[in-house]
Amino acid sequence: MNSILNIEKDTVVDKAKAFCEDNGIEIVFAHEISKTQLQIISERTKNLPAMYHASVGMLLDRLKNGCFLLMKDGVIYGHIFAHRHTIQKYSVYERSSLWIDKKYRNHNLGLLLMDCLTKRFRKDFLISIAQEPTVHKNNELLGMTHITLKELSPVLVETLEEIGKLRDEYMYKYYVNVYFESKIKQFNKILKK
Repeated sequence: MNSILNIEKDTVVDKAKAFCEDNGIEIVFAHEISKTQLQIISERTKNLPAMYHASVGMLLDRLKNGCFLLMKDGVIYGHIFAHRHTIQKYSVYERSSLWIDKKYRNHNLGLLLMDCLTKRFRKDFLISIAQEPTVHKNNELLGMTHITLKELSPVLVETLEEIGKLRDEYMYKYYVNVYFESKIKQFNKILKK
């Protein structure tokens, strides 16, 4: 990754961590969340147009892979989940359901959560599908590479379509982590067999 981007990312992430410390916010990795909280998160994904709706059942399934939470006094002020897609016998993880409470926005906490999840899945195939230009910039700061759908195996694209991720490069941009980028040609060949 470009060293200027590395410096910028590290500076911004460090400031976000300092903001959390100064405000008593914990960054928590979790495999369990109460049903009440899952219902709130599900409703949030349904009501916010920039988010892909995730039912409570979908969120429970994603919890098996884990999620990062921003917590203060038992209240969730931010979250990001790892959504696992199975393509043949391979797992492709997608960062999903990123949300920060309005009270704490504009402090790069979304980037902080994206960074945490990206590092956790650095040795896995990780993809980000998003509309928001801020998410695109953050993906680039995190060293992820923008790819076009024609660079992905049709099998992967079909799987994403089956679960409702549209084949729409006008509205959405697709980014993969360094590991996925390094293996993409090999992965595509395997999926063609």
